[in-house]
Amino acid sequence: MSAQDLSALLWRERELLELLLFKLEEEQLLLTAGKSRWLPHATREVEQVLERLREAGLGRTVAVSSLARDWAISDDATLRDLVAHAPAGPWADIFTAHLQGMTELTGQIRHLRDVNEQFLRAASRSTQETLAHLATEAGTYSASGLSDSNVSSARLVDKTL
Repeated sequence: MSAQDLSALLWRERELLELLLFKLEEEQLLLTAGKSRWLPHATREVEQVLERLREAGLGRTVAVSSLARDWAISDDATLRDLVAHAPAGPWADIFTAHLQGMTELTGQIRHLRDVNEQFLRAASRSTQETLAHLATEAGTYSASGLSDSNVSSARLVDKTL
């Protein structure tokens, strides 16, 4: 595989990372807007992009290994190794730019993932607290078959979450 082929694969992987970033931001918007109805769809889309990224990562690994052999580097070379051992010409700069772009996108994705996880934990905690307050105590029955529990207080449940 040529360096040009690897560069094309890296561009495709960067596009997938950008798509994942978009899907995570979309998920965050749903979380902050309280539109939990659409969260399963958003989560499924994130999982689909992650699967495509796994496939692209496997293709990149194979391409890097092939190019490493062509450049007389170890078969288990990484993209960083290719940058360090690139022959004279533009490839060291091109692969450095890919590496920096992917590293930057990965950092943004990690941050957004962590923020979304905090939103989900807060929503889960809020739901648990709401359900705990709704739980009524088990009442008993009188000899005439009427319930002893006097549930006369009104309850307000916010269904927007």
